[in-house]
Amino acid sequence: MRELFYRYFDVICNDEQDVLDEALQLRYQVYCLEQGFEEASRFPDGRESDGFDGRAVHSIVRHLDSGLTAATVRLVLPDPNEPEALFPIEENCAASIQSAASLVQGVPRASIAEISRFAVSKEFKRRLGEKGSVAGIGPDPGVYVRPDPKKVRQLPHLILGLFAAIVKMSAQHNVTHWYAVMDVSLLRLLSRFGIRFLPMGEQVDYHGFRQPCFGSIDAVLAGIWEKRPDIWQLITADGSVWPAPATASRDACAGG
Repeated sequence: MRELFYRYFDVICNDEQDVLDEALQLRYQVYCLEQGFEEASRFPDGRESDGFDGRAVHSIVRHLDSGLTAATVRLVLPDPNEPEALFPIEENCAASIQSAASLVQGVPRASIAEISRFAVSKEFKRRLGEKGSVAGIGPDPGVYVRPDPKKVRQLPHLILGLFAAIVKMSAQHNVTHWYAVMDVSLLRLLSRFGIRFLPMGEQVDYHGFRQPCFGSIDAVLAGIWEKRPDIWQLITADGSVWPAPATASRDACAGG
């Protein structure tokens, strides 16, 4: 799967201005024009942003043939100048996550980051049921159709490229645990890949019903290893970005 994915896409994680511009432009397309979650008039430059972008790192998935930005995601990091500064989940879901505070107890705040602003370009939402989805979720969780209808090819889902970016950004910034507020359908999709998070309290009505979540990266990746070693290879670059679980056999990934 890893070889197949990178035949068509590149995952770009860096701090270059052009990468940030592409990420913000795609967010404007998805969050303002398509979904109406944010008011388009607030962003006359066509780049959706908020107060958390100043302490976030961003990645994009680029389609190699067309050069289009296919998807983007950001990782909101702890504020080095204000360690107790809130994460988005703490601002928007405070009442819900309070009941699950024990999940975070003992985890250094400096090692937590929040997965945020998943977005998939409309050019890559060609399957039935995807048009209304920020993350490009359709009826078949493992594949999607390339945007050229004359060349129908089935490839690994773009969300896997975004998770490869999330893992790489986490490794680069010494992150060990993730916060996230995810669409329920996205959580169902991820669980089919072995990607599972712990729910934090009840669902919240925030741009639709969403579930606040928390997860240890080691535990999340161990779950992927057990269920889908081929996906683990893609997401971790075969262990070069994040090591395999300590009890795992290298043979488990053979042929993935």
